[in-house]
Amino acid sequence: MTPSYISTRTMQGAESGHSFDEILLKGLADDGGLFVPQQWPVINSTATSASLAYTEMAEEILSLFTGESFAREELRAIINQTYSPQNFRDEAITPLQKIGDSTYLMELFHGPTLAFKDLALQLLGRLFDAVLARSQQKIHILGATSGDTGSAAIEACRNRANITITILHPHGRTSEIQRRQMTSIMDDNVHNIAIEGSFDDCQNLVKQAFADEDLKRRKHISAINSINWARIAAQIVYYVVAARRLGSSLGNVGVKTAFAVPTGNFGNVYAAWAARKMGAAIGPLIIGSNRNDILTRFFETGEMKLHEVTPSLSPSMDIQISSNFERYLFECLDRDAAQLRSLMMQFRSSGSFRLPDHLWQKSRREFYALRCSDEDTIATIRNLYDSTGVIIDPHTAVGLHALTHSPISNPRHEDYFAGPKVAMACAHPAKFPDVVERAIGVRPALPDFLSDLLERREKYTVLPNDYEALKKLI
Repeated sequence: MTPSYISTRTMQGAESGHSFDEILLKGLADDGGLFVPQQWPVINSTATSASLAYTEMAEEILSLFTGESFAREELRAIINQTYSPQNFRDEAITPLQKIGDSTYLMELFHGPTLAFKDLALQLLGRLFDAVLARSQQKIHILGATSGDTGSAAIEACRNRANITITILHPHGRTSEIQRRQMTSIMDDNVHNIAIEGSFDDCQNLVKQAFADEDLKRRKHISAINSINWARIAAQIVYYVVAARRLGSSLGNVGVKTAFAVPTGNFGNVYAAWAARKMGAAIGPLIIGSNRNDILTRFFETGEMKLHEVTPSLSPSMDIQISSNFERYLFECLDRDAAQLRSLMMQFRSSGSFRLPDHLWQKSRREFYALRCSDEDTIATIRNLYDSTGVIIDPHTAVGLHALTHSPISNPRHEDYFAGPKVAMACAHPAKFPDVVERAIGVRPALPDFLSDLLERREKYTVLPNDYEALKKLI
């Protein structure tokens, strides 16, 4: 079956489906919705055995989404280039590290920018390149970042002939390492803009740009952040890989694995939900929020309501508008695009919406959500180091705190889960050395290939939170 894609805001039958290469370049649908598969593919359990290498598993899963847009040989070559030893410095790509009887960390930070975003964006840059080369097009990628997406996107797109990339980040609200990983790239096709505001302000400016038909026509704007379906597809891979590896190690690939994911924009945990929907042996899913806890509040109350973004020790999660939640909401509403559009318009105009009680209860059966304070973040980093010697970054700590305090980790709770449990280690601790040093008294060092980062020259522009100023600069 050839995969096709629809927008979350388009009624079924109102338009024919889009191909993978179409949605790759578009990023965001013309009606403002997010692309999802018209029909969910099913993972072939025989073709995705635990004995496969990461690249082989990626090929099997990604081919379900790319279909005829990429010949199998071309897709294989792109995947092998992406997950090569030059890009990912661990043979397993996403190694599992045991930290308790049935608890593991899955290290997602062995790519070029030391964050989980590399796993999807290194692939995405090469997919863009292939499609643009065959169609003789050029695009201008515009994205917003709370810290890690920007550097991973820039690293994936730098010095590519058919791509210009502009990344917005909140001025003064990323770590110095995160900022310098973006702003020290001097390639002519790379542009960094520091917006005087929050990540949500950056994201809103990007959405305004995508709604500006004049700018889209003149600059051929596309998206590389997690609103692009290809990123979700690439992230699905590592959940399937982890579930297969752990099931195989226990002698039963059908054993389910629970995952705890630190999240602000919902994209990473949505990929886990998608993998489970496609048939992967995945059990409970746990969302870890920091003080910007819009997702946790939603799962507690059924109301999605904006609060002011406040800086925390886990800055990549300092978000109040969780863009990818729209994809899950579309499914929760049984793909009722009219009802979804109504909720999104309400959220845009009033800053809140509430799900009907039966749908809220349905969502609570699919996710657990817990918040983690800055004090808990520090304590989690310290406790893990004291007990195992393992050093984690503050975002990983948020997810691990949620896991250890969730009902599935409590043997006395009816929801206790006895299977393997994985906390996603989303960033290298050296990206947040001040927080780690405060927690354990040890300052983690950057890997050798980034050891001179703090001495590199920077290039970026500071702008007010004003769309016309942004448009003029672009």
